[in-house]
Amino acid sequence: MSARTHTPPHPASTGRGDIRLPWWALALPTLAFITLLTLILNPSDAHAATAEPTITQLFEHIQRLITR
Repeated sequence: MSARTHTPPHPASTGRGDIRLPWWALALPTLAFITLLTLILNPSDAHAATAEPTITQLFEHIQRLITR
């Protein structure tokens, strides 16, 4: 009765990944970034607020703490 020989496992990968992304994986985040940047930089839509929002007060407080 002969003993079975074990085949060696597949060699480990060399670390080079051949991952290909679809075209929209870069196009959609880029489009979203440009859209949001356009909305932020459009000064014609800026209106003065009647009351200072809480989030603005929070950011100003954090900024004061950091600059100390």
